[in-house]
Amino acid sequence: MSKHPLENKHPFHLVENSPWPFGIALSVFFMVMSAVSYMHGYQGFGIWFVQSLFIVFFLVLIWCRDIIREATFEGKHTLEVQRIVKFAVLLFFASEVMFFSAVFAAFFNCSIIPSVTIGGIWPPKGVEPFSPWGLAFLNTLILLASGASVTWAHHALKAGLKNEVIAGLSVGIVLGCLFSVLQTYEYLFSPFTISDGIYGATFYLATGFHGLHVCAGVLLLNAVLAHTIEGHYTAKHHVGFEAALWYWHLVDVVWLFLFVSIYWWGGEYKVPTEL
Repeated sequence: MSKHPLENKHPFHLVENSPWPFGIALSVFFMVMSAVSYMHGYQGFGIWFVQSLFIVFFLVLIWCRDIIREATFEGKHTLEVQRIVKFAVLLFFASEVMFFSAVFAAFFNCSIIPSVTIGGIWPPKGVEPFSPWGLAFLNTLILLASGASVTWAHHALKAGLKNEVIAGLSVGIVLGCLFSVLQTYEYLFSPFTISDGIYGATFYLATGFHGLHVCAGVLLLNAVLAHTIEGHYTAKHHVGFEAALWYWHLVDVVWLFLFVSIYWWGGEYKVPTEL
């Protein structure tokens, strides 16, 4: 049995042995291998992928349950532990920034100086890009509104207004789901596909990964909403709430860069380069 935090001589939390990280890593390995095998046409690996995905989600939920128990009911997340957790979240965000920086670098490498093989113009000949003032602009307004609503929920939490916290999170979740629905509609009626040259590849790589981050953010906001309803957060102890809020704002900022660079700037034909 570990000691109560008040009995320790230090403010840190020494975690106990847990099988969940190893189980999640092993499940993710099988999930990736089955996905790659399925894409190469091997029979039966689609079911393996779905099973591995459900196992990953199940183990993550169990691991989160243990962390919530430590933080909320056992009081092991002291102020020093909360500071370290926030720093770890910032490191994760730094890795996300590096990932999307690589995506944008690939896009600008192809669009600023278009290759001769695609006609020396961007977008390439034969590709009809989306209008930036259609669904893309509407999705921008929706995502910004969702960011404002979860920020309102954060201020309401600090003020101890539980009903307003629930309302703000609910609005943010609904708007996030609406964003995903509209982006799916855009994909279904797109005049080009991911296999339509370098433009389709870079467009779907950037917007597709951002869409996955939006789905992950919606799941985080749902988890935060559930914890808020259960009364797990207080005005001074809500690190998980802040982490989800930061993540959602990261999604907002990335989409603004996507809208300006890919939809607006990258969607207009440029003057052909000198051959």
